[in-house]
Amino acid sequence: MPVTDKDVLYEDNHLIAVCKKAGDIVQIDETGDEPLDEQVKKYLAIKYNKPNSAFLGVVHRLDRPVSGVILFAKTSKALERMNAIFKNREVKKTYWAVVRKKPVKTSGTLIHWLIKNPQKNVVTAYAEEVPGSQRCELSYRLIGTLNDYYLIEVDPLTGRSHQIRVQLSTMGCPIVGDNKYGYPRGSRKGCICLHARRLQFIHPVKKEPVNIFAKLPVDGFWEKFEGF
Repeated sequence: MPVTDKDVLYEDNHLIAVCKKAGDIVQIDETGDEPLDEQVKKYLAIKYNKPNSAFLGVVHRLDRPVSGVILFAKTSKALERMNAIFKNREVKKTYWAVVRKKPVKTSGTLIHWLIKNPQKNVVTAYAEEVPGSQRCELSYRLIGTLNDYYLIEVDPLTGRSHQIRVQLSTMGCPIVGDNKYGYPRGSRKGCICLHARRLQFIHPVKKEPVNIFAKLPVDGFWEKFEGF
């Protein structure tokens, strides 16, 4: 589905954020499916009557089965500065995840060392540093319960591939629908119950606080948690 006005969460002369649908890819991959960055380029070209397309830089990424806030840069200056903001961890990312098993502790910090198998696109978490591993860290807290499902708010300090998915699974709480990381069955819609809820940072040009918020998907399940 093309990007429309209703998908846009934030826009100014420098940045645009949209609500990514689960199943969309952010950039082109081996599937050949149209990526989200190309959809946003088309949206901007039509909106601002730019027949030769519009500049768009990818600032960060979300896994294909994940929904929520995704940010792009509309100028090369904004892209360079946002890359530095992410690299320096000057952005706060907040995710919501739904699991079936209640965490032993209702809040805490998880630290692991991750190794990715690029051939299988699977990440393994280790409790201690091993050769070739990357350190990752997140904090979490249980914020709601609904019909034996548990809603967890996650604030990752680092931004490793599949980090939240593998760390929650290692804690014994695989995300609903994420059969790659321990949930017993996958979703027929190709999505998992992990949603990028909020993105907060200081604007790279205006130097003002930016707080971008994404409502939960309306799919008959997710929206039941909207009141938490």
